[in-house]
Amino acid sequence: MGIFSKTIGYFKDRLSKTRDKIGSSLSAVLSIGRNIDDDLLNDLEETLIKDDIGVETTAKLISDLRNAYRDRKISKVEDIVPFLKEHIKGYWPHQDRQVRLAAKGPTVILVAGVNGSGKTTSIAKLAYILSRDNKKVIVAACDTFRAAAVEQLSIWADRIGVQIVKHQMGSDPAAVAYDACEAATARNVDFLILDTAGRLHTQKDLMKQLTKIRDVVARKIEGAPTEVLLVLDATTGQNAIMQAKMFTEAINISGIFLAKLDGTARGGIVIAIKDQLNIPVKFIGLGEKPEDIAEFDPDTFTEALFA
Repeated sequence: MGIFSKTIGYFKDRLSKTRDKIGSSLSAVLSIGRNIDDDLLNDLEETLIKDDIGVETTAKLISDLRNAYRDRKISKVEDIVPFLKEHIKGYWPHQDRQVRLAAKGPTVILVAGVNGSGKTTSIAKLAYILSRDNKKVIVAACDTFRAAAVEQLSIWADRIGVQIVKHQMGSDPAAVAYDACEAATARNVDFLILDTAGRLHTQKDLMKQLTKIRDVVARKIEGAPTEVLLVLDATTGQNAIMQAKMFTEAINISGIFLAKLDGTARGGIVIAIKDQLNIPVKFIGLGEKPEDIAEFDPDTFTEALFA
């Protein structure tokens, strides 16, 4: 979806914290005069793990590097970064990252995430970009546990000019989802985006409520939810992996929206998420403004990360 496209310069600027961290650590390991040997590969492995690429993912990359060196596909230290870049790009097939669209009726996007992950702001960004592309969008305030959550989404809806369906605080979240589905169908909208409670993945009762919302949506609109996005805070690093595992067990996550990527040096988590969970990162948040959202592009991301 080209409406989310950003230039590589934009990515480089927004990923500066991660890029600087990875760049400096790689420069220290891959210094001029070193040869490819066990000591260098061990140092590189330690560095990649510290850069939040993850233990399992790093082990695979180092193993592939060893094999490439043995097979004479690489011969010198200067070959390592290009090798890593091409290998990492290959983790994301094109079709993995495509937003699922409904064949009939509104495309329903159910959005989950823990408190403080940037979930509501991420929903607003997504709704803003879609509406700017002349799509009719409704957002639904299904987080009725906190008055501030409904208020926050209402403020965003008014600011970006999209419709909202909401109930009073304490209402049944599934009832909000039900009414939102009715409104989306009656008003012939293109996208319905449902905000859910910022529940902790360790709270089983709240996870059951999330499953209930999903089931209500499935009964009201054929094929819904079309997309189930999990918003993760990039600054949490490896903890994001555990969150994703727990949410997937409850509602079968189809994609990740990685928020706050511009504010962290831990952007390597993008690679670990895909490799360990096989859940594609579909969107990334790169700032505070409504337009600071990008559809994840592995080539642009990787080039910016290792620039």
